[in-house]
Amino acid sequence: MIKENNVTIKYGVIGTGYFGAEQARFLSELPDAEVVAIYDPANAAAVAAEIGADSEPSVEALVARQDIDAVIVASPNGEHYAPVLAAARAGKDVFCEKPIALKYDQCAEMVSTAREAGVNFMAGHVMNFMAGIRRSKQLINEGAIGEVLFVRAIRNGWEDVQQAISWKKMRELSGGHLYHHIHELDFVQSLLGPATQATMVGGNVAHSGEDFGDEDDMLIITLQFPDNRFAAIEYGSAFRWPEHYVLIQGSLGAIRIDLQEAGVTLRVGGRTEQFLLHRNEEEDANRTAIYAGSSTDGAVQYGTPEKRPPLWLRGIIEDELTYFHGLMNGASPSEEFAALSDGSAATAAIATADACTLSLREDRKVKISEITGV
Repeated sequence: MIKENNVTIKYGVIGTGYFGAEQARFLSELPDAEVVAIYDPANAAAVAAEIGADSEPSVEALVARQDIDAVIVASPNGEHYAPVLAAARAGKDVFCEKPIALKYDQCAEMVSTAREAGVNFMAGHVMNFMAGIRRSKQLINEGAIGEVLFVRAIRNGWEDVQQAISWKKMRELSGGHLYHHIHELDFVQSLLGPATQATMVGGNVAHSGEDFGDEDDMLIITLQFPDNRFAAIEYGSAFRWPEHYVLIQGSLGAIRIDLQEAGVTLRVGGRTEQFLLHRNEEEDANRTAIYAGSSTDGAVQYGTPEKRPPLWLRGIIEDELTYFHGLMNGASPSEEFAALSDGSAATAAIATADACTLSLREDRKVKISEITGV
């Protein structure tokens, strides 16, 4: 429920692991916000004590509180669905981390439930808040590279055995690379619109056994869009030469977004222009150094609530939650983030991900309409 200006917005947070704890910290530091309650059976006590919040025994107890205006859902991916529905039905606005669910039908139900309840439902696709992503979209909208014809997104690397098997490596909880790293797929569709057909091949080629989870570690995707446009996406942790970038090919020029050696390059004719990926040079340097020194695939951040995210990641968390907090204070959704603000972009991304999953399972090209029924 939107509050009047200058009224403190009170939040509840469900899930305070590595990412959720940082979200709770940031919201608690805003002058017109307060985190009043947390639910997390493993981590709530320490984080609640740190920020001065209550620790609730269940999702139901948290969403029933009359002093909560909005709920942040940052539990493991496969545990978003029920808390989002409970919060929306209790009349709370909801910010849900990506992916909002691991099945299209659940996403659609979450969106419709929030709409029927008259509450905000924003998806946490934080890549959209990177300065270089926003600048790239602005240039494309201005026609700087002409019509977008093809997009290649690659997010891969190598991962060694970890001390413990993270929930991020368990298909049931994370969805694996495709769902947990839905950012790139969402970004591709923000440029080209929803895909019409999908093909995915791959499997678990290098990480089988009791020391690993059960996710596929190599996924290769091709997507088709209206008007004869295409995209290719690679995900995985079975690649000894790590890469993380998005290359956007247009009829007049191209944009390369480097998420490993942080920076963005525009190339039109004989002219080249470079600009930052994040808000400042310090954040770009921070990201570049972390990726260069990472022992994992560079795309998964492991940690506990006590481990603070790196500078670059804190920056986009701050920008994303500042936007959501603005909605809570009565701001209208911006055109730039409208599809994030109502869950529609997140739902479209999962529809395409589900089509990819079906393609791999049945070894065929899949129309997105097979998933959505539209």
